[in-house]
Amino acid sequence: MRLLLLLAAAGAGYYFYRQRQLMRASGSTTNASEAMDDIHVRPNADADEHLDAAVMETFPASDPVSPGKPSETAWERQQREKRS
Repeated sequence: MRLLLLLAAAGAGYYFYRQRQLMRASGSTTNASEAMDDIHVRPNADADEHLDAAVMETFPASDPVSPGKPSETAWERQQREKRS
């Protein structure tokens, strides 16, 4: 009898866990790359500005920041493609 109750409790817990995961997945329709498009770094920016841009480009937050060689942002790429 205890085993049956334990299995029922585990099943109910799993059901509610899955429902919570499904609700989180459908909560936002924002694409992560869209949030990156707003980042802008001046052509002659100093190291602090590049570091700030690197922090903003870090997704998810658990990824390490790599402020090494500055790279082209999505916004800069769009501007370059518009000029071409």
